Amino acid sequence: MDLQRVETELTKRTDYPYYWGRKQSNSWDHQTNFIYRTYSFESLLKKTKNLNQNLTDYALNRWYNFWSAMAVENIFSLHKNVVPNKNSYDKFIDFTIDNIPFDHKTSVFPKGFHHNFKYAKENKKELIKWLYDNQSQQGRKHLKNRLFLILYDDINKQHWKMKSEIMLLKKEIDLYINNFSEKKLQIFDFGEDAVFSDILWVTKR
Repeated sequence: MDLQRVETELTKRTDYPYYWGRKQSNSWDHQTNFIYRTYSFESLLKKTKNLNQNLTDYALNRWYNFWSAMAVENIFSLHKNVVPNKNSYDKFIDFTIDNIPFDHKTSVFPKGFHHNFKYAKENKKELIKWLYDNQSQQGRKHLKNRLFLILYDDINKQHWKMKSEIMLLKKEIDLYINNFSEKKLQIFDFGEDAVFSDILWVTKR
C-alpha cells in the first residue's frame, strides 16, 4: 500500500463537514459497500452524487474510516513481530503481535467518557472498559482482544481529521511496536477467556 497516496486521498475528505446523521446500521452499510472498491476521493464523489445528503455523508465517513483503518493495518504488518490475518472476513482478528491476536479500532477521544484527556491517560483501564461497553452494536461488536488507537487533537479539537494523518499514525505505531510487551497489556474478564487490550495514544498538543 502506498501510504503517502492514501494520506493524500484521505486529506481531501477533511475539507468536507463530518456528519453522520444517524448511527451505523447494517442497512445503510449494505447501500454504501461500494466504498471498499473506491480508491480515490474523486471517484467517491462521483458514486455518491445521486444519493440523498444523509446517505452521502454516511458513505463519505465509511470510506474515510475504512481506508484509514486499512492503512493502519498495513503499517502494523510492516513489523517483523506482526502477522496480518489473511482472512479478511474475520471480525475478531486483524493481526497478531508476538502471537497475540488483536482486532484494532481507531477512535477519536470519546466525548461520552465524561472525563478529560489527562484523567483518561492516568486511568487507561477505565477508558478501555468504557470503550468495550459503548462499542457499536453493529458488525464488529465483540468482547475479544482489541488494540485501540485513540486520537486526540488538543490544538484544533478536530480529532477526526487525524485519521488522515497516516505518517503521524505510522510514527506512533512504529514506536509502540518497537516497545511492545505483553506485560504492559490490560487484562479483562468478560465472562469468557481472558481479554487482552491496550491503548495506543496519538496526540497533537
